[in-house]
Amino acid sequence: MKVFVDTAIIEEIQAAKALGLADGVTTNPTLILKAGQDFRKTITAIAGLIEGPVLAEAVSEDRDGIVKEGMEMAKWAPNVVVKIPITRQGLEATRILDEEGVQTALTLVFSPTQALLAAKAGASMICPFIGRLDDIAQDGMDLIRTIVEMYSNYPEIKTEVVVASIRTPNHVVESALVGADAVTVPLKIIEQLIQHPLTDIGVRKFLEDWKKVRP
Repeated sequence: MKVFVDTAIIEEIQAAKALGLADGVTTNPTLILKAGQDFRKTITAIAGLIEGPVLAEAVSEDRDGIVKEGMEMAKWAPNVVVKIPITRQGLEATRILDEEGVQTALTLVFSPTQALLAAKAGASMICPFIGRLDDIAQDGMDLIRTIVEMYSNYPEIKTEVVVASIRTPNHVVESALVGADAVTVPLKIIEQLIQHPLTDIGVRKFLEDWKKVRP
């Protein structure tokens, strides 16, 4: 399973890359705002830093506007993937961009029907949001299980499932268990994946014993 970093901050991507956990990067307007940098410069800088996909979000609401944005962003770097909200206009734009050879990722996916339509439209990826479903007392991982099983019935579907809105390390483990293609997580979650209290205790014990036995 691939791990994407959910950030637009270069230093965070570099930190994840040092761990081998920057198979891709996902961004959105909110993350770009937090980074405090120009949109195009930020995306091109990230695309030059990693080899994997860099998801950059289109902000137009109509089909033609999304297509125009997508075609422009695709010129910035070969690994730029145009991120599009899954609306009617977004689906129509996705089909056009796919025919033009532009990679797309449909985002804000919350149902199996949306996932099916995204695949039919030719989306390269989908980003189902599980944490937001958990927030309204629905089981977000049930959605991932359903999508993965549904896609597996049809070998012709090449759309990758990138699990988004991850809130806990356990979400990452469960995503791997059900066969998701990737997860996208902030650096905070990546750091939590490393940590375990028994590891910390063990390291301290080894160091204490070494102090007693070293010459």
